[in-house]
Amino acid sequence: MSSVSVEAAPLAPSVQGLARRRGARGFGLAGLALVLTGTLAVLALHVVQPTASISALRRTISEYAYSSLGWVFNGGVLAVSAGSLLIGVSLWLSGALRRRFVGGFALVSWSVALVVLVIFPKHDWSVGPSSHGTVHRIASLVAFVSVPLAAIALSRRRDPAWRWPAWFTLVGGVLAAGWLALILGAFVFGPLNGTPWWQVFPLGLVERGMAFSGVVAVLGLGWLALHSGRPPARQIV
Repeated sequence: MSSVSVEAAPLAPSVQGLARRRGARGFGLAGLALVLTGTLAVLALHVVQPTASISALRRTISEYAYSSLGWVFNGGVLAVSAGSLLIGVSLWLSGALRRRFVGGFALVSWSVALVVLVIFPKHDWSVGPSSHGTVHRIASLVAFVSVPLAAIALSRRRDPAWRWPAWFTLVGGVLAAGWLALILGAFVFGPLNGTPWWQVFPLGLVERGMAFSGVVAVLGLGWLALHSGRPPARQIV
């Protein structure tokens, strides 16, 4: 008599896919929690003393690092950085993010730049230039160029189930790009009128608007990651 063997191999892909989707959702939830926690920590500095005395209109957000609550600011920024990376991992595990895709690279660049901002704090340029101040400026530029790029690139959708998180991400990315365009425009055209670029508009307000929009974009990516944790009809390309 011949025996009939039952092959278990076809079940492996489905089991592996389920594990990846669960892992993707876990990383996505953890990333969202970290981004929200870090954002709330930085927002709290606007209403508690002594940091509440720092003008949100004229003074940059990085000045919180020099206050007695600087550790709260640095911790909040690092939490946003770590959460953004976890969201990226979630998107990659779910198959919604290609490893070499420009959006993924931009998301990682945003996260790394935030860490650099903490390591190299803001410099007082009125006392002259410094190497750490230059690094801080470059990291700021990388961060605020990368986050709208990541959001706009990754919000391209093919699955109708992702429509709302994709639009939420896109809006955050476009707003962040708009705030950045104001700063770049002031940097280019301000000197033509004899006005320093940082005095063309309330720099603190514009920088906070740019940072807030960037966080909105990252939260949108987190929302997208949770949707990607379910089997999508098609892959984001």
